[in-house]
Amino acid sequence: MTDPLHRTRQRLARDQAALLAALVAGGPVPRGFDPERLDAQRRALLAKRADGVVRVAPELALILGREFPGLFRAYARTRPLAAGPRRDALDFVGHLLTTGVPRDPRRRDLLAAWQTVMRAVMGASPSRAPGAARGSRRPAAVRIFRFFASLRAAPRSAKGT
Repeated sequence: MTDPLHRTRQRLARDQAALLAALVAGGPVPRGFDPERLDAQRRALLAKRADGVVRVAPELALILGREFPGLFRAYARTRPLAAGPRRDALDFVGHLLTTGVPRDPRRRDLLAAWQTVMRAVMGASPSRAPGAARGSRRPAAVRIFRFFASLRAAPRSAKGT
């Protein structure tokens, strides 16, 4: 015979898991929840997650420009956050490169370069760069940002030269 309290806890755990899946992993709306309100909360959580990625990797927003919000939403809708915004940024770029987005080869090259550098910077700890104090900006991120900014500002050579 199962204890009523145990059954209640199991049911609550199932309901919480269903709600969490609906909010962050593209799961169906659980019974008893307003789909419109749940969708509004889902969008807010996706925006917060995208802000976290931009905070730790502002160069991605520079590389992708106006496409960043839509591309990130499409990526994040069915992928729950697993290990923090730095890992999320790296996984997002990996997803883009695997799916052939963006189509512009220059931006794809920049994303591939970013991915290579970030893998090296993150090393053993994807949630925090080695040697970085908690809450501080990573010096490596500043160097990467400056690198990409210099590429963006660099004059392009004329055709045929």
